[in-house]
Amino acid sequence: MTELVRLSKRMSELGICSRREADEWIARGWVRVDGKVVSELGSKVFPEQKISVERQAAAEQSKRVTILINKPVGYVSGQAEDGYTPAVALIKAENRWSECAVDTQFHPTQLRSLVPAGRLDIDSVGLLILTQDGRVAKHLIGQDTVVEKEYLVRVEYTKSGVLPDAELRRLNFGLTLDGKKLLPAKVTWQNEDQLKFILREGKKRQIRRMCEMVGLKVLGLKRVRIGKVRLGNLPEGQWRYLRDDEQF
Repeated sequence: MTELVRLSKRMSELGICSRREADEWIARGWVRVDGKVVSELGSKVFPEQKISVERQAAAEQSKRVTILINKPVGYVSGQAEDGYTPAVALIKAENRWSECAVDTQFHPTQLRSLVPAGRLDIDSVGLLILTQDGRVAKHLIGQDTVVEKEYLVRVEYTKSGVLPDAELRRLNFGLTLDGKKLLPAKVTWQNEDQLKFILREGKKRQIRRMCEMVGLKVLGLKRVRIGKVRLGNLPEGQWRYLRDDEQF
């Protein structure tokens, strides 16, 4: 017999919305199961049941923004901590990139429920995504994500000579963090002191810790791509909206 699952969880699994959005829509009476409105939080369904949402839900979701920011050093990705400023503080009208190609007008209400879809360390720079759309967040940082993240990393070898090829191969595959083997990465030299990392996971300070294991010291780290979306010419400290034709 098929097991019952929470309606909000099932909606998230189907990619309709995030669990938090699902709970909001259920409470507002915007969700139907097999054609009947379900408005009680915590309701459960069978996986084969048909779930649909009212037009109001789709309309509200379409108004949710996703923002790209070129995060400078000294800003934290998420909540303010230890006196450091969160990157969301940079999202104001005067910091919007003059070449942003989206017609959307900035309004402070867009800052509500705007959360980082992935982290970028305080001493790292580059592409950070903040979104109101739970589908985007799930796609980028969900447990099963396969979205690539690309970084340019300036390094210094702390031992004599140059990094052996065997250690470069370990960076690509062969290292363990927090007792768990890392997924295969793509790590290649760009020039004599800069590596390109392409990862499909994002453990805390992962690149810095990987480098330490093979005798490399990270001097600078910049994220330049998430999936198919690139940082491009977006100036440091400025932001723009994700375009309709861009997909991660």
